[in-house]
Amino acid sequence: VLKEALNEYPKYQLSEKNFEPHTSVVSQPAEESKSWLKTYKPILLIFGYITAITLFTEWMQGGFIWMRWMNHFMAGFFLVFSFFKLLNLKGFAESYSMYDIVAKKWNAWGYVYVFTELSLGIAFLTGFNPILTNLVTFVVMAVSIIGVLQSVLNKRKIKCACLGDVFNLPMSTITIIEDALMIGMSGIMLLTML
Repeated sequence: VLKEALNEYPKYQLSEKNFEPHTSVVSQPAEESKSWLKTYKPILLIFGYITAITLFTEWMQGGFIWMRWMNHFMAGFFLVFSFFKLLNLKGFAESYSMYDIVAKKWNAWGYVYVFTELSLGIAFLTGFNPILTNLVTFVVMAVSIIGVLQSVLNKRKIKCACLGDVFNLPMSTITIIEDALMIGMSGIMLLTML
């Protein structure tokens, strides 16, 4: 009966297995036993990498200009994060629909979101219509942060889809910081352009 109930969900399968209680070991889930630094190492490395490369780019330009640096940082952010999501697009869309307010109602948004991030990365990198690019970034990230805030404030233990389905990162204040950073940078750039 259980196998028949799972026919609509091919990702999940049941099979019979001999259970020997004396040989089984109960262990703690990996997420709980990892340190904070080990848990968030992938995202910290990515932020460090993007920051270092964009600072180096500014240094090579002969001077530091905040707006140019933010533009390059946001290009790197969106290109790298969309890359990880594209490695398993379906897995990202499923994870994202667990907490995003738009993806909960419209499943296709998880797929559209990845290509929106990719397009924003390309737009920031090429300097395409900066006002439109920053406006879209501001709106998309502001909507995205709502579901993140709800999940963190309600202490829901769910997987963050920020790096796609590649890394098992828990939803936390790190996710809020990354969304808020993009909202803040796009807002600052919009204010200086208007």
